[in-house]
Amino acid sequence: MTTTPDDPTTALPGRPAVVDLATWQTARDELLVREKAHTREGDALAATRRRLPMVELDGTVEVVGPDGPVPFLDLFQGRDELVVYKHMWYDGAPHQGQCEGCTTSAWHVKDAVYLNARGVSFAVLTTGRWDEVASYVEFTGYTQPWYSVRDVDAPVGGSMGSITCFLRDGDRVFLTYSTTGRGNEPVNGSLGLLDMTPSGRGEAWEDNPEGWPVIGDVREGHPSDARQACWYWRSDADGVATWGPTSRPVPQWTRPGATPVETLGRHGHHH
Repeated sequence: MTTTPDDPTTALPGRPAVVDLATWQTARDELLVREKAHTREGDALAATRRRLPMVELDGTVEVVGPDGPVPFLDLFQGRDELVVYKHMWYDGAPHQGQCEGCTTSAWHVKDAVYLNARGVSFAVLTTGRWDEVASYVEFTGYTQPWYSVRDVDAPVGGSMGSITCFLRDGDRVFLTYSTTGRGNEPVNGSLGLLDMTPSGRGEAWEDNPEGWPVIGDVREGHPSDARQACWYWRSDADGVATWGPTSRPVPQWTRPGATPVETLGRHGHHH
């Protein structure tokens, strides 16, 4: 029996129509045509991206890491390509006061071994002072290399909140690509999975069916005034979104030994 979308016995208010499998498959196949076109356009964009002209820069410019000042060339770790995430930084802010979007992006690159196997190194750059950065990295449990690029000119330093790619040829270094805003989204695989779900990201800007629940009222690039959009990501130990003194970036709660009573001051971190 075919179930019609307006069948009062099966319809769910504010949800997609309820249909039989064959009807669903037809609609799915129609969408697949558009999805494949989208994929091919993405491939064409990537091909153009690989042909962008390059800008040469001084690879000896120094950045500061756990071993003190090192030349930018060292971040390549002997490989020919380097991807960096430029993490925004608020001087003097407690750990839970750092950028939510950058926190989410950096958290999704816990492991770069696959990139490394493909000849690509990965690092996080930020304009924070190294002593603050080191404390934050330890607190958050990041395993990828971080460096302070405070007072370093673009394109190594400069504005933050972006993914930037570099190429090395011997001792010569070139800027090849940079993106920001929603261009950073490929780092965050969770967003791609959320886009596949019926509820999507639950953000107010999305085009959703009428009556669809919205969990975040954030505008792109702005903190939420009330409800938290999915990537504005701080909570207390109970998972309640908050900017309070006991809040922290959500993934930090997953660390062994993280407790609500832990001091979260500027240099507070769990050993």
